Amino acid sequence: MTIKDIAELSGYGIGTVSRVINKQSGVSNKAREKILKIIEESNYEPNENARQLKKRAGDVIAIIMKGRRNGLFIDILERLTYMLSSMQEGSIVQIIDEDEDEVAEALRFIRDKNLKGLIFLGANLALFDDRMKEIDIPCIITTTSATDLPWKNVSSVSVDDESAASELVRYLASRGHKNIVVIGGSISEKQISYARYMGCKKGFQENGLEFDSERNYVACRYSMEAGYEVTKKILASSSDVTAIVALSDTIAVGAMRAIKDAGKQVPDDISVVGFDGIELSKFCIPRITTISQDTDNIAKRSVELLFKHMQNTLGNEHDIAPYRLVEGESVREWIRN
Repeated sequence: MTIKDIAELSGYGIGTVSRVINKQSGVSNKAREKILKIIEESNYEPNENARQLKKRAGDVIAIIMKGRRNGLFIDILERLTYMLSSMQEGSIVQIIDEDEDEVAEALRFIRDKNLKGLIFLGANLALFDDRMKEIDIPCIITTTSATDLPWKNVSSVSVDDESAASELVRYLASRGHKNIVVIGGSISEKQISYARYMGCKKGFQENGLEFDSERNYVACRYSMEAGYEVTKKILASSSDVTAIVALSDTIAVGAMRAIKDAGKQVPDDISVVGFDGIELSKFCIPRITTISQDTDNIAKRSVELLFKHMQNTLGNEHDIAPYRLVEGESVREWIRN
């Protein structure tokens, strides 16, 4: 009989079984009673050397980052790992493509490692289905609000993406822009892009602008290359666009390069705004007007919430982090001739 066998018989993860054997907190009474009963009935006796080795190798926190070229996530990831290291906590990082399944990746981690906590950096909530019942350790979804998810072990830290995106459109409209195109992400209801898309749509409506999803929105991946390619297509098909709302700064950088390559200037011919406030946005020429997220606050609250729930069996919590609009040099007043 091994710890893996006990996990399979009990229906709980290896990490949960390990915490029961090592008399650690963070396990429900129901799970503890069931696992102890199986241990008693099977006369399981842990090998002390193996257990000590497992304790040294395990008991780590996994971070699954979704999106290989997302500047915001890279910034937050650096802060998360630094904070965990300063607390002498071990962490494992897995970076996956934005189209991959983070829940499947989490389940693989749990089967192979002795995890005590999970941080999902970026998430498609549509993937958080019944498989989450197999994950009984505290989880934090960072940058995406998980208020609609039912699991008590899943908390989140995010900004109000809808309000922030609406503010970007309002900013452009206040400077005379009416022919605005939104680019980035997809409008799947469970994705972070959906809240930003809905915020932009709301911004159009509140400022008396007509919003046509086929004319005023183009989906693309969160990368400079995608921003570049989609902006090339926009410029080739429409000559009256005066402003672009990019749903991330990385997309905005690609868009600005495409505008330059088309023989136009930012902001003289076309204004561009971004979202996230990554370091690169401050050093572009021109500097990007963007929504800046407080990455220090987001990382700190993610770690604090995770440890709070690792130490106590509590219900979930959903934090809203601050944001602010930072004016750069990528927008000008639009006056029709």
